[in-house]
Amino acid sequence: MAEESIIRLVNVSKNYDGTEALKDINLYICKNEFLTLLGPSGCGKTTTLRIIAGFERPDSGAVFFEGKDITNLPPYKRKVNTVFQRYALFPHMNVAENIAFGLKIKKLDNKTIERKVAEVLELVNLKGFEKRSVESLSGGQQQRVAIARALVNEPEVLLLDEPLGALDLKLRKGMQIELKRIQKMLGITFVYVTHDQEEALTMSDTIVVMKDGTIQQIGTPEMIYNEPKNAFVADFIGESNIIPGRMLKDNLVYFAGHEFECVDSGFEHNEEVDVVIRPEDIKLVPVGEGMLQGEVESVTFKGVHYEMIVRSEGINWMIHSTLMEPVGSRIGLRILPQDIHIMKKVAIK
Repeated sequence: MAEESIIRLVNVSKNYDGTEALKDINLYICKNEFLTLLGPSGCGKTTTLRIIAGFERPDSGAVFFEGKDITNLPPYKRKVNTVFQRYALFPHMNVAENIAFGLKIKKLDNKTIERKVAEVLELVNLKGFEKRSVESLSGGQQQRVAIARALVNEPEVLLLDEPLGALDLKLRKGMQIELKRIQKMLGITFVYVTHDQEEALTMSDTIVVMKDGTIQQIGTPEMIYNEPKNAFVADFIGESNIIPGRMLKDNLVYFAGHEFECVDSGFEHNEEVDVVIRPEDIKLVPVGEGMLQGEVESVTFKGVHYEMIVRSEGINWMIHSTLMEPVGSRIGLRILPQDIHIMKKVAIK
């Protein structure tokens, strides 16, 4: 797929005052894809975005755009635009003037500017807002103006640094759908930074999970969720039970005092591993029908399911189920081989 890439980062490292923000990362971003950089604060995702934008230069490595080295190219010469969490709109200008700002810098004629502004306002569902003061707009509307201002310059790549972070939950969910619609309609590349796992799973074609300046895993949302590469990814994407275990042989693992069949292979004999099981993959059964049995210690209603903590074999298991067992109940737990994920040991900070 590398031949389809529009942006490539090759062996990129960045150091701030003795702290490694990025450690020799390699990444390619394909044309027309919605790629999300996901990870906790300080993992290097915003630094990666700023290096792509040209606001930062790597200490080592190179950045390529459509095969050309742009590592030392200033931001204004790159075919990218950036939308920040703080929208940085000009308060003394109305909506149309804010959007037209970049076009006026390019010295386009007024008729062309007027047409382009009208087109992009319709795209972000703000038709008729041309003369409105940006200070009179809601947070969601201001965010749409910021996106329109970036899109009107027709960038080949749009970089978005946590642009929904300042919005309330309901508005944020609505804007997730809007952004994905706009990206598909225009067919341009979006590179999106967030620490919100649900946001990444909802919007992305590709997710890049980062930790401590390194890339942990790259894949589709389904791949990242269902086949996490290590315990950090499993723990960060959704909720997981992460249990210490030992790989007895191919397709057989020992944890929680029992041997379990699994579908993983390629580990050393008796290798210490992390066993990852999603809460929704543990089935509640009558005592004696599952490999494990335990007592329900807590029940929380989550709207579409119940979250139960079940104590078994010295482990507090998190279980998500549409069926509820009351606190104090003795129940059996059934875990199928395909729902047991074996990970190499990785320290989680």
